Amino acid sequence: MVKKDKVDKKEKSDKPKERYVAGSLQPEITRAARSMRTFLTNSLSASGIYAGQDGVILALAGKDPLTAGAIASELGVKPPTMTRTLTRMEAQGFITKLPGETDGRQMLATLTPEGQKHVGAITYAVRATEAYAFAGLTDKEIRQFSRVLRKINRNFGDETDIDEGFGE
Repeated sequence: MVKKDKVDKKEKSDKPKERYVAGSLQPEITRAARSMRTFLTNSLSASGIYAGQDGVILALAGKDPLTAGAIASELGVKPPTMTRTLTRMEAQGFITKLPGETDGRQMLATLTPEGQKHVGAITYAVRATEAYAFAGLTDKEIRQFSRVLRKINRNFGDETDIDEGFGE
């Protein structure tokens, strides 16, 4: 039995390994991110929530009220982009803007009852999107993938400009 196991392992290792080709990951990462965002957007389209607003609602659901800068930081977008997103969401009735407690120039965002009403649906849509995207992967593979993405994000630090698709 032991010899057969060694032979099986050797046969598996004889398969040609896929090699990394410089420049091949960027399109795959972009395609996967776009596919996930499209799936999520389609899941939320009936609710009137636009791309990027789902993240704002979830951020506020856990810690509201928050400044535009705090939300922008949590979602990885630039503060001016978040300000435009919050203005649109206020017009839609999802959030209310309040003056800061110590600085009247500072704006805090808080969910309205209408915004609060979408938290469950957004949470469900996010989980469904991830389940669809990660179908066929083991928990270990998903954890490894998550670690790799966090390392990539750390490599880019605060210099990353990833605000495309939020709130326009």
